[in-house]
Amino acid sequence: MPDGSAPSLANLSTVEHPDAMAPLDPAPYLPRSVRDAWSWLLLALGGYFGGQVLSTVVVVVVGISIGEGAHLSSALRSSIPPAWVVLSGLGGLWAGFAAAILIASRRRGTGSVAADMGLRFSTWDPLVGLGIGVAGQVLLVPLLYLPLQPLIPHLDRRLGGPAQRLTGGFHGADLAVIGVLTVVVVPVVEELFFRGLLLRSLLRLTNGAGRVLGPVLAVVATGVLFGLAHAETLQLLGLAAFGIVLSALAYRTRRLGPGIFAHGAFNLVAVLALAARSASR
Repeated sequence: MPDGSAPSLANLSTVEHPDAMAPLDPAPYLPRSVRDAWSWLLLALGGYFGGQVLSTVVVVVVGISIGEGAHLSSALRSSIPPAWVVLSGLGGLWAGFAAAILIASRRRGTGSVAADMGLRFSTWDPLVGLGIGVAGQVLLVPLLYLPLQPLIPHLDRRLGGPAQRLTGGFHGADLAVIGVLTVVVVPVVEELFFRGLLLRSLLRLTNGAGRVLGPVLAVVATGVLFGLAHAETLQLLGLAAFGIVLSALAYRTRRLGPGIFAHGAFNLVAVLALAARSASR
């Protein structure tokens, strides 16, 4: 029975501060149980594949509604799809991601998306994120692909293919819109999904693998899945490597703030490089 005495200093020394960086046992910012973590993981998979299906459905509905139904097939196969295809597809995909995040938080979390996914910011996040994002594009990616330069003709141009497909159908004000979406909205949605929902579920599931191995497995797996989710064979190496950086950043800081800014800066450099290349032609 309790004796009413104050806790000893020895006992106090074993209590971890909730913001301590030591891994994860127990970790109040992760799913509360292994069962909840499995639910989060399954919801992440459902959100991704459901978002892909919903993306196609939204594109078809929008195409028919604006009178482009007869040209739908060619628009979908185009190397540079029209703006309405890009925006409709992104909207459907994001809806799938958002649904998975909301359901996980409400059914198997605290009910607060910000608390469950780590959507928090600090004063230094913009500066730290900007540095990491720019370094990812101008240092990490070129170094990774340097050995492939002699083996793959026009490698730089081919690596810019996805950005070209995303922005090539936009002009003027529309280009500014997709630029804002790519630099502002995409990082928030993808970081909530990959470094919030997916990473935190994997951190809980790998918690028994050890204080070092468990987080390493979760961080690497999340980064690789982030790369694979973009379905770009040539770009997979760079996307997975930068995904691992973002996952490690989210794990170490226990929040998404710096990763959102890093992701945004990474995308911004790609968009600016594409715009500069187009202007020089």
